[in-house]
Amino acid sequence: MSAETGSAGDNFSAQVDEAERKLKELMDAAAEAERRATAEIRALEQDLEKEREAKERAIATAEERLAEIEAQADTAEKRVEAAEKRAEEAAQAVADEQARAREGAAAWLREQLDPSRRGAESR
Repeated sequence: MSAETGSAGDNFSAQVDEAERKLKELMDAAAEAERRATAEIRALEQDLEKEREAKERAIATAEERLAEIEAQADTAEKRVEAAEKRAEEAAQAVADEQARAREGAAAWLREQLDPSRRGAESR
């Protein structure tokens, strides 16, 4: 019986050793899987952070460009307003000059007519 007990004990001991070995392998595999998952998560977090930074830079660049465009639009509006004012002033100057020309032409015609009237009246 002691041989059977020894053999059963050896067998049990071998099973325990095998179970411990498998458990260690599983724990090592689980630890390696956890390390890989952690590394992948960190890599994804870094990628996400880089994308956020790139997006923030793009937004900042777009905001700067928008500010430039708005400033250019304001400048253009002021130029248009100034040009419209100059055009109005020029149109008024032309109208004034035309009125002076008409007045001058009328005066000249009156001067031309006056000698003719005097001559007609004296006859």
